[in-house]
Amino acid sequence: MFRRNPFIARGDAPWVTRGAAPVEGLRPFDPALLWLTVALLAWGMVMVYSASIAMPDNPRFGRYAHTYFLSRHALFLGLSFVVGLLTFQVKVETWERAAPWLFVGSLVLLAVVLIPHIGKGVNGARRWLALGPISFQPSELAKFAVLLYAANYMVRKMDVKERFFRAVLPMAAAVAMVGVLLLAEPDMGAFMVIAVIAMGILFLGGVNARMFFLIAAVIVVAFMLMIAFSDWRRERIFAYLDPWNEKYALGKGYQLSHSLIAIGRGGIFGVGLGGSVEKLHWLPEAHTDFLLAVIGEEFGLVGVLGVILCFLWMTRRIMHIGRQAIALDRVFAGLVAQGVGIWIGFQAFINMGVNLGALPTKGLTLPLMSYGGSAVLMNVVAIAVVLRIDFENRTLMRGGRA
Repeated sequence: MFRRNPFIARGDAPWVTRGAAPVEGLRPFDPALLWLTVALLAWGMVMVYSASIAMPDNPRFGRYAHTYFLSRHALFLGLSFVVGLLTFQVKVETWERAAPWLFVGSLVLLAVVLIPHIGKGVNGARRWLALGPISFQPSELAKFAVLLYAANYMVRKMDVKERFFRAVLPMAAAVAMVGVLLLAEPDMGAFMVIAVIAMGILFLGGVNARMFFLIAAVIVVAFMLMIAFSDWRRERIFAYLDPWNEKYALGKGYQLSHSLIAIGRGGIFGVGLGGSVEKLHWLPEAHTDFLLAVIGEEFGLVGVLGVILCFLWMTRRIMHIGRQAIALDRVFAGLVAQGVGIWIGFQAFINMGVNLGALPTKGLTLPLMSYGGSAVLMNVVAIAVVLRIDFENRTLMRGGRA
């Protein structure tokens, strides 16, 4: 008698006999996920060049060559490729043992970046550490570290996951510590992503639903209070609600209004690669936070939908790999993979929502595509860990040892 194995990708020897342990014919890991990642990185590099090519015409960047941002982004991609290959060699059980230490290390770096003359400030925010010719953003490492720590924490607390004070409160305190340091930079966007990652892993790990919704309500109220008691955050919300108001059009609503103009100019098929007008010093941060607006102007609705579908498929596939791992009794690996899916999917959703005017302006890059060395590096590391989890899943299904 035969049945379809639900944990095998299409085209990978789908039929196995009932009770047969090894599954032959599996590829080492999911090639579609790998090639989609490579495609997004390559498309991102093209768009970073397109969005930044005119920046040296601005006196602020007058000493830079027209290929400055392209060459640096290519350097970051090369470094990310090497680090990703090395990350793929690391067994998942090694990440499980290292999770608490990585979390502590990320806290230390988040504290160090706040020290004057050590942390590098840009536009009023102190978020970077200068490492010679490059800068590193500890908040990107913190996303990965919190993800690993939350998965490790849930595995250790699996027997008390129904008890609030023993299962939820310590994790909430850990996330609060990260939040305090991030809000001091300030970097509310990164804190939002980290809070959602931690909450998602707690929920997927089996925390009582009532406790989960209680935590969600507390976090929502906390963010609302932060906005209510911060003049500039409150102004940003008002600007989002009415970006065309003359009070905000040249201030807090400037980026959003020009992002909407760019996407509007693109129409269905766009004005063509390189034909964007908004990137010519009208749209700030066109190569980072508002890269999707340039894609919308140059590739139109077709290009924007293409990006959305790519991230939808990627998130779905990563979550499926996580479910495979849990079905194979590899709970930590499964929660890590699903945490990466939450991270990539939620951050892409926020960035797209901001560019399309559906959400208030927030300083979050489009994963794998926007300019930013630390972000791209940690995104690639996260995908490499997921590919390693998939590799170990398939090894076990072939009858081997992970």
